[in-house]
Amino acid sequence: MPVYTFTVVIEKDEDGRFLAVCPALQGCYTEGDTEQEALEMIQDAVKLHLEDRLQMHEPIYEEVGVSKVKVEL
Repeated sequence: MPVYTFTVVIEKDEDGRFLAVCPALQGCYTEGDTEQEALEMIQDAVKLHLEDRLQMHEPIYEEVGVSKVKVEL
């Protein structure tokens, strides 16, 4: 069984909830009450997303890299 690795971004919103997004998989995101809950939920969301793509014979794109950008205002 293949193993995939994806970058996940977790942000805290103005209501104190944690939003988890997998940028490489368009539309793959979730939220939770804690950072840990959001991380667990995004893992499930990524798995379901990949299973659907494989079932539909759609490609799974490979991440090329991750960078942080510093912008001064």
